[in-house]
This record gives sequence, C-alpha cells and structure tokens, in this order.
Amino acid sequence: MATHATHKRWLKVSAIVIGFFGPALTLGTIPATNELARLGLDILTWPIDGFPSYQSEEIRFLSALTGGFLVGWGVTIWLLSVHVFDHAPEGVRKSVLTGVLAWFVFDSFGSITSGHWENAVWNVIVLLAVVGPMWTPARG
Repeated sequence: MATHATHKRWLKVSAIVIGFFGPALTLGTIPATNELARLGLDILTWPIDGFPSYQSEEIRFLSALTGGFLVGWGVTIWLLSVHVFDHAPEGVRKSVLTGVLAWFVFDSFGSITSGHWENAVWNVIVLLAVVGPMWTPARG
C-alpha cells in the first residue's frame, strides 16, 4: 500500500504523463511541426502506414482542442498535488482516479467504435502509468 508522500509524488507523474501529449498535439496544428503528432496517431492506429496524414483542417483543429485539454488537465492535476492534496488527499485521489477512469472508458469506447481498437490497448498502458499506486488509499 502506498503512502501519502508516494501518492503526492505520483500525482506529479500523472500530470506529466497527461500533459506530455498536449504540446505534441498542439504542434500538430502547424504543418511544419506536425510530424510527432502524425507519427503518434499513426502508431495508435496501427499498423504504421502513413494514415492519418494530418493534412485536413479538421484533424488539425481536433489536435488543437485535444492538446489544449491535455495540457490543462495535466496542469490541474499538478496544482491539485501542490495546493490541495495535503488538505484532502482522499478527495484528490478519488477525483483524479474517477477522471482518469472516465477518460479511459470514453476514449476506449470511441476508439473501438471508430474502428481503432488498437488505441484501447494503448489506453490500458496510459491508464496504468497515470494511476500507478493511487488505486488504493494511502496509509500513513
């Protein structure tokens, strides 16, 4: 079972894992800097075959929205670890865990129904990395 200090540190890991994807997706809105986002999406929609091309305005716009949401979500979790966690550790843990599980269910469902089940598999890895030891309440 993890300690209070472990959970507090892991919240920062969660924030970095979530927030990491934001700048890559935001840079995907610019044709000259979209290769990282394009390659990432190509890997998530296995096999690596050059699809999607990241050429459409729609995918660049969705990349902007998603990048912004992910940076905001990562910053929010970081700030919860700094400003709130010591006062309400169980409330913060449950809030982050519930938010991550909601993302996992909806993202995976949407991936499967859009014909990209491979992303749901990747989501399991991200879920485990974000939640880490926060599955259970801290002791001490």
